[in-house]
Amino acid sequence: MKSVKVCILGDFAVGKTSLVRRFVDEAFSERYLTTVGVKIDTKTVHPEGAEPIKLVLWDVAGADELSALQTSYVRGSAGFILVCDLTRRETLTTATKLKSEVAAQFGPVPWCLFANKNDLTEEREIDDMALSELTEDGWIVHTTSAKTGFNVESAVLALASRLSIDAGRSP
Repeated sequence: MKSVKVCILGDFAVGKTSLVRRFVDEAFSERYLTTVGVKIDTKTVHPEGAEPIKLVLWDVAGADELSALQTSYVRGSAGFILVCDLTRRETLTTATKLKSEVAAQFGPVPWCLFANKNDLTEEREIDDMALSELTEDGWIVHTTSAKTGFNVESAVLALASRLSIDAGRSP
């Protein structure tokens, strides 16, 4: 079975750890604990039409730009997930910046954006139009909620399908 490293990147408090916990453990906690450095979890998935693949999920501490340490965490990743918080517009700006930094450092790597906290409709600052514009620019955008579980599993599986195709091509 192939094992692939996937980094989860985004600003502080966008829900990276909660998304990983929802995906790996099917759980959610209201308690906020900041990630220090990196937290690593694994889960084997079975993408449709592909061999099982073990995802090694690197939940990288939140930042608005990549530090040298975070760059070392991203090195060797088969793919990455950017996360923004739909209730904080500036987190989408951060995600855009992080995407550019990763592309400049590592070239084309499969990735997608999780627009998280979809359950907080009243507080939402990033609208569907902004997400549609990203999609028109070639971004793969998944609206998610770590709290309710909305679209989390299917979004990770969509990236895993892309990664399993790439992993199958590697020597």
